[in-house]
Amino acid sequence: MDDSEVFVGLDIGTTSIKALVCENVKGQLKVIGVGIAPSTGLNHGVIVDIDKTAHAISQAIAKAEEKSNLSIKKVIVGLPANYLQMQKVHGMVTIASQGQSREIVNRDVIDVAKETLTQNIPPERAVLDLVPTEFAVDGFGGIKDPRGMVSVRLEMKATLYTGPKTIIHNTKKAVQRAGYTIRDFVIAPIATDFNLLNDGEQDFGTVVIDLGGGQTTTSIVHDHQLKYTFVDPEGGQYVTKDISTVLNTSLKNAEKLKLNHGYADHTLADAAAEINVNVVGKNEPVQFTEAYLAEVIEARMRQIFERIHQRLQSIHAPELPGGVTIIGGGAAMPGIKELAQQYFAGNIKIYVPEQMGIRHPGYANGLSLSMYESQLSDVDKLIKQTIQQPDIIESPRKEEPAPAEDDGRQLVHQWSNEPEEPAPTTKSRVKEKKRSEAKKNQHSLGSRLKGMLDNLFD
Repeated sequence: MDDSEVFVGLDIGTTSIKALVCENVKGQLKVIGVGIAPSTGLNHGVIVDIDKTAHAISQAIAKAEEKSNLSIKKVIVGLPANYLQMQKVHGMVTIASQGQSREIVNRDVIDVAKETLTQNIPPERAVLDLVPTEFAVDGFGGIKDPRGMVSVRLEMKATLYTGPKTIIHNTKKAVQRAGYTIRDFVIAPIATDFNLLNDGEQDFGTVVIDLGGGQTTTSIVHDHQLKYTFVDPEGGQYVTKDISTVLNTSLKNAEKLKLNHGYADHTLADAAAEINVNVVGKNEPVQFTEAYLAEVIEARMRQIFERIHQRLQSIHAPELPGGVTIIGGGAAMPGIKELAQQYFAGNIKIYVPEQMGIRHPGYANGLSLSMYESQLSDVDKLIKQTIQQPDIIESPRKEEPAPAEDDGRQLVHQWSNEPEEPAPTTKSRVKEKKRSEAKKNQHSLGSRLKGMLDNLFD
């Protein structure tokens, strides 16, 4: 199977790591393998232990390899929106000297992207993405792809996304240590908002709430652009801890209670239904009602929704026509939609992927990564090529030697990172064991932001 037709989305979450293998069949993505492993080494969506995270990544991808019967080498990695900053940027280059116009080629798009990256970025931050809004050719704007047009001057307006270097470095190291190459880094809200929402929802505006295990990420997409992100430091893990503390049971038992008997809205729970709970220090199970358990869960979920509601009010975000879309593992809990309706206006919907085997909102992030990558335009790939070169990111004004040859259409799209060559990785040990057992055929993501949003949502 041609590797270019296969996309592997790697969703590195606080509670679980998911690897989704997708095959592009005539323009349609088909999920052919899923691997999931308990997450270790993360706190609030950020990697804090590289080795532990690498081990969990290896486990998840090994399972995805087994189910898809493919040998996975490259992955598309989702980046959390923690400390994400965005700013509008503009770049301009001269296409031809002495006023003589010529056709715009790939090299010109790369050059204008480089010029757009000449921003004063603090040393502790790095470029995550550069999303073009429009190109202008000799003053004529609204152009999506300027290649092939005759021009003297090329301009690009875009949104620049930056994040802490630590997050990028740790993620990159963990994936490399697990034995894989990063095909692309994608900011998680960009992947989800641009691929899980329909055209009208992206155009008129929608709030997306990602109820993760370690944190909750809220984003706003409007006019087909990511306008705002906000990360709340609480997620499903806090619900589990509340259950454990109030019912005096282990975290493992609390998680099972949440998944098997939990409701986010206590009015939906059965006040007469009793649940046997193994309580610490008791020889016999203690009975609690389903409604009591729901009250514990609801208290935490109300805190999360209330903070999101207050934050949206603080940026003067109006009721958006697209309403609110909720994704993430926490979105699967019964009563989430009913509770959200008490805090947010407009239509509330839970996004559930339609593909067989992943019909759960917890798979939305992993699926959106592959969807994002498979739908990149040629111009998007050229800009990705530009921002993924470390010398451009670190020293945007540094001149590069001219390419040997440019046919005007050749594209390069891959992160310039190779797996480390230290001791055998977990992945390599797993693969050696598999080879010895049986040989199978295997194919080869703030004052300036606040001001911008005030203008947008006044």
